[in-house]
Amino acid sequence: MVNGARAKAATAVKVGDRIEARIAKRERIVEVVQVINKRVGAPIAVTCFVDHSPLVVVGAEPLLRRDRGAGRPTKRDRRQIERLQGG
Repeated sequence: MVNGARAKAATAVKVGDRIEARIAKRERIVEVVQVINKRVGAPIAVTCFVDHSPLVVVGAEPLLRRDRGAGRPTKRDRRQIERLQGG
């Protein structure tokens, strides 16, 4: 999204535009400081935007993760899961 509106790949941006994107389950919000007309290296590209993304909380993943092919938990498994989750 550019300035709150959906955008396509060919959408032109200008200085001051706010770009929002979800990349790998993480929300990124950047503000354009300088427009680049051609490809440049990463050290130069980093200076052309300001990152306003929310901080990532480490450890936000669930403590218990079951295998996808394990099927439905048994009564014993469910009780252990509830005990681990503090329930």
